[in-house]
Amino acid sequence: MSIQSEAHDLVLGLDTFGDTTLDPSGDPKSHAQVIRDVVEQAVLADRLGIDAITLGEHHRDDFALSSPEIALAAIAGKTERILLGTGVTVLSSDDPVRVYERFATLDAVSNGRAEVILGRGSFTESFPLFGYDLQDYDALFSEKLELFTRLRSEGPVTWSGRHRSPLVDQEIFPKTEQPNGVQAWIGVGGSPQSVLRSVQVGIPMMLAIIGGDPGRFLPFANLYRQTQDELGREQMPLGVHSPGHIAASDAEARDQLWPHFETNRNRIGAERGWPATTRTEFEREADSGSLYVGSPETVAQRIAATVRTLGANRFDLKYSNGTMPHEQLMSSIELYGTVVIPRVRELLAE
Repeated sequence: MSIQSEAHDLVLGLDTFGDTTLDPSGDPKSHAQVIRDVVEQAVLADRLGIDAITLGEHHRDDFALSSPEIALAAIAGKTERILLGTGVTVLSSDDPVRVYERFATLDAVSNGRAEVILGRGSFTESFPLFGYDLQDYDALFSEKLELFTRLRSEGPVTWSGRHRSPLVDQEIFPKTEQPNGVQAWIGVGGSPQSVLRSVQVGIPMMLAIIGGDPGRFLPFANLYRQTQDELGREQMPLGVHSPGHIAASDAEARDQLWPHFETNRNRIGAERGWPATTRTEFEREADSGSLYVGSPETVAQRIAATVRTLGANRFDLKYSNGTMPHEQLMSSIELYGTVVIPRVRELLAE
């Protein structure tokens, strides 16, 4: 494949967790309004020709999207071409059959635009909420991923495991119009075991790179491709997900993002025992880490560099950033669609 065709085939998308944002007076918006804003953001992305949008599942007050597939169905009715996915669906604390049915339904109402990114969940609030034991964190995901993978055949399934009742020649409805069932990815945080699992089940990998030099994930990208070669598999696409924000200049983008980045990072850090972040740390991530913040040219150059380094086929920018207002998010989306994406394709074709 030529460099030109690789640049053309690259999928460039967006991602949001439906972060609870501030209104013009500085007060938190209601979760209901945030969800309506997310729909508006997705409609803008579709109009601009952005390839995909993914909505993350969380069950806490700083994120409004606990049922992203319902929001995606609303978006489907207002859009024409944009891919509609989750980033991620916490499969460990859900039922694979219900997940499959919901996304097969979304695929129908969106005319084949549905996709699901399956993950174990870096936030664990869903486990006690739905009655699961965190001690089974990895076992739950492994078992449920095995069942989900079998469901993609859309034929009779016989299966048994420890955490769910067995199936005997059971069929799941509705059927999709896709040759391989619901389009799926596996969200990977960066462990070799997760990389191998993606290849073993034949579902492509979406790397969540949220800090540090993206190049440190090259060994995982190489392991991913090498394992596919060793198993005689056709090469699957590789996706990358990272946070960022775009404004007219580097200084403006950083100044807009910093207070929201600081608040969000310190809240999560306090829960996980991290030290408070600093502006120096923020600037380092913006300069050479996995924070794609700056002018359209700066962000385009950094996305193109990451795509080249990792050999990625997809890049999703997590454009929502804590309490950052809706108006700034809309402006960032506009610049991403009208300036950054064309420039990334131009850089990769050079």
